[in-house]
Amino acid sequence: MSLPRKLMIDGEQTVTDTRTHIKVLLVPFLILLVVAGAGGFLINTVGGSGSGIPRWIVVAGMVILILWGSVLPFLKWLTWTYTLTNKRIVEQKGLLTRTGRVIPLSRVNDVAFEKNLNDRILGCGTLIIHDASEQAGLQLRDIPHIEAFHRTVSNLVFQTHDNSSSDESI
Repeated sequence: MSLPRKLMIDGEQTVTDTRTHIKVLLVPFLILLVVAGAGGFLINTVGGSGSGIPRWIVVAGMVILILWGSVLPFLKWLTWTYTLTNKRIVEQKGLLTRTGRVIPLSRVNDVAFEKNLNDRILGCGTLIIHDASEQAGLQLRDIPHIEAFHRTVSNLVFQTHDNSSSDESI
């Protein structure tokens, strides 16, 4: 899950890495249960009638619904990662085509977090990072243990800014 070594800069170390909270898999899990239950009922209902083609149609429909409603969201969740290093924040996502966004800690202006009621109950939230670019801030949604992650990012940003200001004064 961590950032591969070949993508790291000299002297860079991974501080923490995470992916979105497991709550995003609740609906795909419910889809899996409903499709499996309804599919099993339908397979039993059509039984051994005729040539068995109705049973295969139900099985094919189940496979398509499970792949689309459960497996694909799980793979998206599995491949969407956030990595915090001592020099930058890296967001990577994608199954076949990998995309990512990198924000150097030296360019971060503001770090904030938001938590709604559900997030507070589940212990997650959205981290919003604004940098010195024209792009909109990076929103890391459904981050587990958001307060600790926010604190870690803020501390690294302060350290980076302190180091850069002391380097400029030399």
